Amino acid sequence: MRIVLDANVIIAAFAARGLCESIMEVCLSDHKLLLCDELLEEILRNLRLKIKLSDKIVDNISDLLMEQASMIDPVPLSPDICRDPDDVKILGLAVAANANYIVTGDKDLLVLKEIQGIPILNPRAFSNLLHSEEI
Repeated sequence: MRIVLDANVIIAAFAARGLCESIMEVCLSDHKLLLCDELLEEILRNLRLKIKLSDKIVDNISDLLMEQASMIDPVPLSPDICRDPDDVKILGLAVAANANYIVTGDKDLLVLKEIQGIPILNPRAFSNLLHSEEI
């Protein structure tokens, strides 16, 4: 499957052990993680500034993501497609990459439920889906 993990999910995966870490591991090993430059920059910036990881660790994470993920240019979408215009890049990435799922903890995205047929799920719902017989 082709999966877009929002910045909040990826940051949580590297900040603490738990659900988001498990999702990240499965996506990297069994599926295709989709990123864009702007999303990668947001992830790395927040790992440095909010999570306070060292530059060396953040550089290692950057290398890992660049090696494992497919970098895709988002398609332009109307900024009013979402309550938070900053989230439009996630939607544009998913559409451009023909993603199977978007996984996020962002309520501004979750309220949409889907974009052009691509389901938008919270981490728990996606984890449940991964562990179901549907996949």
